[in-house]
Amino acid sequence: MTANLFTINQHLQQHEVRRVLLIEDNDVNRMLLSDYLSYYGYDVQSLSKGSSFFATVETFQPELMLLDLKLPDIDGYSLLEQIQQRPDISKIPIIVVSGFAFKADQERAMGLGARHYFVKPINLQKLIIRIEQEFTYR
Repeated sequence: MTANLFTINQHLQQHEVRRVLLIEDNDVNRMLLSDYLSYYGYDVQSLSKGSSFFATVETFQPELMLLDLKLPDIDGYSLLEQIQQRPDISKIPIIVVSGFAFKADQERAMGLGARHYFVKPINLQKLIIRIEQEFTYR
């Protein structure tokens, strides 16, 4: 796996910066993920609430989104449903990063358009590999 990360890091340094929108209400998780993604060369914008989600998407124009399902102001499933109603953003890959560990939660999120589902605590190396796979197969 370390070899994969080394290859990904070299690959990222050779190509354009990719924009990732992170929606996570936990300050520590948000800071950790943001710093980790930035280290690997991603341009990261992060939100602690879903209320400014659509305005941020319009201005930042992310190429991938990481979404926590439990947010203080909106249910992550509701946000996924709203995203699916918007053809202009419904094609942006969404990876769910959630503390909800039940299979039903994963199936529901995937049914609402999520491309992948990680249960917290997540393996950061696997997350980076999955993000790069999303960019590679687009």
